[in-house]
Amino acid sequence: MQQDRLTHLENIIADNQCRFYEIGKALKEIRDSRLYKLTLFETFEAYARARWDIGRSQAYRLINAYSVIGNLSPIGDILPGNESQTRSLIQLDPIEQRKIWRDFLNTGMDINARNIKKFIDERKAKEKGKPVDLTDQISSGYMNGVQEMLGQIRLAQNDHWQKTSRQAALLWHRVMREKILPKGASDGHDT
Repeated sequence: MQQDRLTHLENIIADNQCRFYEIGKALKEIRDSRLYKLTLFETFEAYARARWDIGRSQAYRLINAYSVIGNLSPIGDILPGNESQTRSLIQLDPIEQRKIWRDFLNTGMDINARNIKKFIDERKAKEKGKPVDLTDQISSGYMNGVQEMLGQIRLAQNDHWQKTSRQAALLWHRVMREKILPKGASDGHDT
């Protein structure tokens, strides 16, 4: 019984995944042909908000997603599955979009917005010769540890460093830096 329900719900999701594309296509035509004026709205943005409860940004994201999908359609069957997966591609010209998309698919990475953005950011950084910024790549376990450590620092500060000395905290800070950085390396922030 539950398996049947899951299958039914998954079919609904699969059947409606391309809706973002169709909505973007319709919004683009309404905007470009100024059809919103037929409903007595002065601006496309006012029309989208009042008629569909879609804000300006989301309306334009859907329109841009439609353009990206339209550009990528001729090169293959595997396309972004939702609007958020197209966001990082929007900033590229059509030729770059196709090349980046092919290269991304060849990596075998899961198709999700985060992986697409990461791939494009890494590609751009390599082209510019800059190191890749991966500061947003952090496991939840590591983040939890950092949050706990910050909590302990706050407690020590509130306690005026009575139970843990400031010198001990700085010592352990240095130990952590040494564990993170390879021997002889510098992150540009000397202590």
